[in-house]
Amino acid sequence: MSPRRSVAEARQTRADILARGVRLASAEGLEGLTIGRLAADLGLSKSGVLGHFGSKEELQLAVVDAAAEVFSREVAERARGIEPGLPRLQAMCAAWVAYLERRVFPGGCFFTAASAEFDDRPGRVRDAIAGLATVWNRDLYRQIRTAVAAGDLPPDTDADQLVFEVSGVIMALNNALQLFRDTAAPARARRALGRLLGHPVAAVMLMVALASGPGFEPAMRHRRFRYLWGRLSTRLRRGLASGPRFQPGTGHRRFGFARHRLSTVGAVA
Repeated sequence: MSPRRSVAEARQTRADILARGVRLASAEGLEGLTIGRLAADLGLSKSGVLGHFGSKEELQLAVVDAAAEVFSREVAERARGIEPGLPRLQAMCAAWVAYLERRVFPGGCFFTAASAEFDDRPGRVRDAIAGLATVWNRDLYRQIRTAVAAGDLPPDTDADQLVFEVSGVIMALNNALQLFRDTAAPARARRALGRLLGHPVAAVMLMVALASGPGFEPAMRHRRFRYLWGRLSTRLRRGLASGPRFQPGTGHRRFGFARHRLSTVGAVA
């Protein structure tokens, strides 16, 4: 056997161990990983498995890294090419829901399970899990701040609070799918995220435009206006066009912000 083939086979064996380890850990926990269990499942000797990692903790850390690569491929990378800000934030959340709906891991969200397992157990594994979650939350935060700067979310948006609420929706979805096998849960999660990240500002912008007459007609010709109009449901469009019964919306805290945004885009042909 050539050295090159030997190295390639060793890499493949390690990849097989990690793939099996991720699936086991997602369903049975990282503590459920044992050298003996993996060796038996893969038809390897215990020393053959141990030789790739050296200790159970190193095995656990490698499995966490492997799970992070899967999450990156299935969620983060699917939103990578989307325009930064609200469009990318929405794409990230859509991919996050789809990742759970498609049961990429047999035990649901790997990191939700691992966080619950290690949240009060200091050590390298807990630090690795917390570090990865922090990186993801920081990316969500960055997209929210970009959306605020672009005017797609109100200027008083609390980015930390919004990250907290988005994460709560995803945790509730994971729980509904895993504990209750609720097939309607993804649709509920999408509706909840739509309320958090949809176009509540756009709805008020349309309300202002429709209620304010000719002064806002330039805004209605703007490409951004047409895009937002297209995103709204037919039912909502009819409601917004129905006149006085929507006047209470003028008292909403977003109304002044929407009026300002409309006047801004209305100046653009």
